[in-house]
Amino acid sequence: MLYIAYDPIYIHPLPEGHRFPMLKYELIPEQLLYEGLISQDNLHSPGIPDESVILLSHRKEYWERLRDQKLSAAEIRRSGFPMSETLVERELRIAQGTINGSKHALKYGVAFNIAGGTHHAGSDWAEGFCLLNDQAIAANYLLSETLVRRILIVDLDVHQGNGTAEIFRNEDRVYTFSMHAEKNFPFRKEISDLDIGLEDGTGDDEYLDLLNSNLGSIISQHQPDFIFYLAGVDILSTDRLGKLNISSAGCKRRDEIVLRTCKNLNIPVQISMGGGYSPKLSDIVDAHCNTYRIAHDLYC
Repeated sequence: MLYIAYDPIYIHPLPEGHRFPMLKYELIPEQLLYEGLISQDNLHSPGIPDESVILLSHRKEYWERLRDQKLSAAEIRRSGFPMSETLVERELRIAQGTINGSKHALKYGVAFNIAGGTHHAGSDWAEGFCLLNDQAIAANYLLSETLVRRILIVDLDVHQGNGTAEIFRNEDRVYTFSMHAEKNFPFRKEISDLDIGLEDGTGDDEYLDLLNSNLGSIISQHQPDFIFYLAGVDILSTDRLGKLNISSAGCKRRDEIVLRTCKNLNIPVQISMGGGYSPKLSDIVDAHCNTYRIAHDLYC
């Protein structure tokens, strides 16, 4: 059974100007329910993680200022969001959803978070609509509980996972792999274990060849027993912020490569959805739903 972390708070606390790209968090489960790929039993509302879990990935001073609504004006601008207690609660629930999904994936192979992929949040900063780094928090949780030994984070959002790279820069048990548009945000990048910076306009063939040629070798080298996958659909040619030229079919093939590799090697995988900013909301939703369709075909 597919596990999908979902909570209406993922969208509703956001101010009107931020709501359009976030509508996908409501529309994705609606579409999957309509297609009969899931039922309400697949949707799970996460709670709030303990602060000790947050502090495995984020510095205490930063977390307390975020929690207490004491970020500076410059920090708030960098975050991209006007601050509120409900917004912080939203990020906490997203993080717990990824933790819960990770534990489910250990048993059943795969799990999703409708939201998540907050990879720009570093150990002591918020950035790019990311306040807390959900996959980093979940990865450190799994390690702290000795549920896994070695982790691979596959970040295929169009933007580099700079926060994730910074959090794990001195952690040999976590291998960070980011394939992104080199000349896109963030303009000051961190150093992942492997960064593949793509030129503007990169198309399906080159993109998929690079993914195919690197993913297997990384797994062979690092020997992970758990994978986190950030499946942003802002790689699409239609994306307003992406700068790449990937078709819907190419994006779907990307997901199939990652998920089939995990399935064939029996490596549990947790998937957070990441970005997507195409002008047509239907393009965003369909591309995200393809990730679920592939997982349903492989795992159900």
